[in-house]
Amino acid sequence: STSVSVTLQPDWSQIFSGEKITVRCEIQGGGDTEWDYEWKTPQSTSHQTHVNYWTLSVSESSSGNYMCRGRNRRGSYSSTQWSKTITLTVSEWSDFIKLTVNNNKPQSVLTVSPSWLSPGASVTLKCEVEHPSAGWRFYWYKTVPKLSDRLYRYELLPGSDSGTEEDSYMVHGQTHTAGYVCRAGRGEPVFYTEHSKPTFVWSGDFPPSASLTVRPDRVQHFTSDSVSLSCEGNSTEWRVRRFPEDSYLSLCSDWGTMTGSTCNISGLNSSAVYWCESGSGQFTNSVNITGHNDIILVSPVLPVTEGTSVTLGCKLRRENVVSNVFFYQNDKLIQNDTRVELIISAVLKSDQGFYRCEVQTDSRIRTLTSPQSWMAVKLTSTTENSSFLVSLVVWLVCGILLIFLLLLLCCCRKSKGEMFDFLYLMTVKTVDQRIIF
Repeated sequence: STSVSVTLQPDWSQIFSGEKITVRCEIQGGGDTEWDYEWKTPQSTSHQTHVNYWTLSVSESSSGNYMCRGRNRRGSYSSTQWSKTITLTVSEWSDFIKLTVNNNKPQSVLTVSPSWLSPGASVTLKCEVEHPSAGWRFYWYKTVPKLSDRLYRYELLPGSDSGTEEDSYMVHGQTHTAGYVCRAGRGEPVFYTEHSKPTFVWSGDFPPSASLTVRPDRVQHFTSDSVSLSCEGNSTEWRVRRFPEDSYLSLCSDWGTMTGSTCNISGLNSSAVYWCESGSGQFTNSVNITGHNDIILVSPVLPVTEGTSVTLGCKLRRENVVSNVFFYQNDKLIQNDTRVELIISAVLKSDQGFYRCEVQTDSRIRTLTSPQSWMAVKLTSTTENSSFLVSLVVWLVCGILLIFLLLLLCCCRKSKGEMFDFLYLMTVKTVDQRIIF
């Protein structure tokens, strides 16, 4: 018996306007019969073709039911039964995303982990397509600042020229602040999504050639404070950017005043990450700065070098007379007296953590608690070299012990072999003597 079916290639669960698809009429059990093909489509009740397929760039009007049947070319013009109906649903991207200028494609969303970087760590990028379906390959880019138009240009990361099947990508040995972008594509020719919004991996450490400094040098500020952020390095052009927790990426000119390589801010109303970008494509270290009303913890913006002295303070906006000041590290009370400063004379790696302070006023009517801030501690080059030397000595000792054990094992085996040979010779000699006598 002859069976007829309509197939779609690619057979994706979701097809979007602008993608290409092939509709095919398959006839099984027809032998060597030559067929013409009759179609029922959303655009016409019936039309005929001499080939069993056609490729179309779909639009929303392509949605609907498709059926086909075969007609014998060899004189009889007998027809097969109509195939079962297959339904094609074509969606407009605008049904799923907010339209922007020239945006009629799906959006890709990039996430990074970790977002705050320990220098030299590996970073995982993950790309997702909104309302995902099958067939996507993923393309990965790093961002390079374009000071002329406030934007970035994108450079493909190694190994992603033709896209990757995996929706994740690993960046090894990341040492400084960097931005990344992804997009997805499928089909032939490739139909691409929009690029994702730039997503950043932030590092508090200075890169070798560029740095951002903050004045006053603290993470927390009062909302009325004036703050300056200065970019330094081997570039003549700089811009300062920030990324607030609850908003979007923006430039100093949107919320401050850029004078040369310094951004001046007259007030801080939210928490944000700040960094500098240069015309030569550099990123500086990043800093997290927050604005508050009544009480702040005074803590350094940049990582503190192990072995140096650091002073943490507790500062009130209005009331200076206090009876008790409490300092906490990772929610553990570490100092409780009238001092408004916590002095660590020689910082250790164990001093790294979240700090906050709490103040009880003289009247003891109210207690004020600051937000907490992270204090990072980095190793000195001497400490790193010492660690390397310790590791080297440990490996050398282990290697020597291993060689000694191998030699001892060989000696034992040799001794056992000599003992066996001695016993064998004694036995043979005894036997020979018996034969002689």
